[in-house]
Amino acid sequence: MISFLAGGKRGRRDAVRPPALILVPAGVGTALVVLPLVAMLLSVDVARFVPLVTSESSRAALLLSLRTAAVSTVLCILLGVPMALVLARSTGRIVAVVRALVLLPLVLPPVVGGLALLYAFGRQGLLGEHLRAWGIDIAFTTTAVILAQTFVALPFLVISLEGALRTAGTRYEVVAATLGASPGTVLLRVTLPLVLPGLASGAVLSFARALGEFGATLTFAGSLQGVTRTLPLEIYLQRETDPDAAVALSLVLIVVAIVIVILTRSRRPAGVL
Repeated sequence: MISFLAGGKRGRRDAVRPPALILVPAGVGTALVVLPLVAMLLSVDVARFVPLVTSESSRAALLLSLRTAAVSTVLCILLGVPMALVLARSTGRIVAVVRALVLLPLVLPPVVGGLALLYAFGRQGLLGEHLRAWGIDIAFTTTAVILAQTFVALPFLVISLEGALRTAGTRYEVVAATLGASPGTVLLRVTLPLVLPGLASGAVLSFARALGEFGATLTFAGSLQGVTRTLPLEIYLQRETDPDAAVALSLVLIVVAIVIVILTRSRRPAGVL
């Protein structure tokens, strides 16, 4: 009996094995991703690596990136969880339109997103003009960096969490409500614990996207050292004056990205390959 089941499992694995013909394009695709990273790794000036990544401008840019990315991730959670709940638990044409608008930053060029934020929150913008009357300037400040990062990172959390909510379904929520639990209790004690892996993955992806944001930040916040110059902007500037420093800082971002990918993989629900 055991051997039969083992044979059945082996048969299922063999049945879903991809055809050998696709191994070539799969290998080419892998090489397309890996080779540039290897080339960059081989070009790192090992002797100067530590001084390059610990210079004053590099440390300021890295700390600013980490701080703003962390704040924007918190904002993504606070705003994205309600958005994902509404999208996952609602139907209709209006919801479909709202979902398309919410996910629009995924496909928009970052520079376009930065321009949109500038025309909304800039000094002469739709809301910025009124905020300025109250003495609040957002554009070209650290707040602008956080808004730009949140704008581009929020869809990653929403789409991850909405998928987790749809996969989890509503049966446990219905049971809890039937037993007399209030909507708030159902949300905190049933819904969120069920989708916690999806929420964690979405938060990690949002942090990664915020950390690597360039175009919207440059357009909306500028590049002021210690104020709005994040690590991607520092890499871009160093590329013109000190390519070795740009490569060293790029390697730091690559290491962070690898860690994020590993964390995201480890937070997948059991049974998801």
